[in-house]
Amino acid sequence: MLDIAHELSGWIEEGREFAVATVVGVSGSAPRGLGAALAVDRDGNAVGSVSGGCVEGAVYDLCTQALEADGRSVVERFGYSDEDAFAVGLTCGGIIDILVTPVTAGAPGSTVFRSALTSAARNEPAALTQVFRGPADLLGKSLLVRPDGTYEGSHGDDHATLDRTAAAQAHALLEAGRTGTVELSASAARRGSPRTESGGGSHCPGGLTLLVEANMPSPRMIVFGAIDFAAALVRVGKFLGFHVTVCDARPVFATRARFPDADDIVVDWPHRYLLSTSTDARTVLCVLTHDAKFDVPLLNEALRMPVAYVGAMGSRRTHADRERQLREAGLGERELARLKSPIGLDLGARTPEETALSIAAEIIAARHGGTGVPLTNAQMPIHRDAGQLAVLRAVLGVA
Repeated sequence: MLDIAHELSGWIEEGREFAVATVVGVSGSAPRGLGAALAVDRDGNAVGSVSGGCVEGAVYDLCTQALEADGRSVVERFGYSDEDAFAVGLTCGGIIDILVTPVTAGAPGSTVFRSALTSAARNEPAALTQVFRGPADLLGKSLLVRPDGTYEGSHGDDHATLDRTAAAQAHALLEAGRTGTVELSASAARRGSPRTESGGGSHCPGGLTLLVEANMPSPRMIVFGAIDFAAALVRVGKFLGFHVTVCDARPVFATRARFPDADDIVVDWPHRYLLSTSTDARTVLCVLTHDAKFDVPLLNEALRMPVAYVGAMGSRRTHADRERQLREAGLGERELARLKSPIGLDLGARTPEETALSIAAEIIAARHGGTGVPLTNAQMPIHRDAGQLAVLRAVLGVA
């Protein structure tokens, strides 16, 4: 649901009441992941998507029905039916579970939802939990968990231990910046010793399952080198949801006029800026200067940092010379293996825009464990778990 927080927070400011349908379980191939949402207001206006079109009409109807019902949440499952080709289901063959919750003046949990949407629209870190499997009286109950571990909301007067348990698990996922499910057995809810799973899954008898949506500030993309290729990459990075910074030591090139789409423009030596700014495990670093006096000191620092991606532009000859200098600077094989150079996937790119697309494709593949090979040649499900991905990589000989 937090993926449409900006739109829904606007609805809240306007005083609209609505119902929101959220993907809480995914099995097999499905168009959207956990947390994807579709919302419908009392006037029939809709925003968001849960399936890319396959079951949108049926989910829309569920939302309108929820607005006319008693304020309770409901869960519905949609999948592919071999028996009835015209049945409402996912043509891709997967199964999704949808939690539909009304957000109205008198509906339980509406206050928590409103706080969660406002927080997400402001890009403030927080995690929203929702019960989607378990006792009927707990269905749809939610908590909003903050980075300091405090939380808003409750599962009920008799569930203080459950509140603390759910909040602790949501806090762990928030720190990891990950949306997933939390499965609690009945005894775990009482003792406060839960076990978690990523993705969907069945709950223990007598227990319950929560969806935890983690909202974190946008990940950073730092582009080093204020060149024409960088301008294209900035635009693509913004499209992908990154907070994009351009850094170059040359003030004549690092200007707002050249990079109107960048969030930040920094004039500084790249390695010095990298050491002074904040990065995390989601940060991507794109080195486009292909000038040794900038690249070598920068990469010497970047490859020692626990960031998500480090890529550098340059020919294979440039890369070989750069790698030699980095070895001389003390980097080992483990650090050098992290460097994506020449940067990007082999798309045959020529223009700055095409090159930016190839770099973005490599970043996405690195984030999700993709192989980068054409799906036409990959005889496995499009949406794969870790085990399937390992098999595919072994078959195709992809590192």
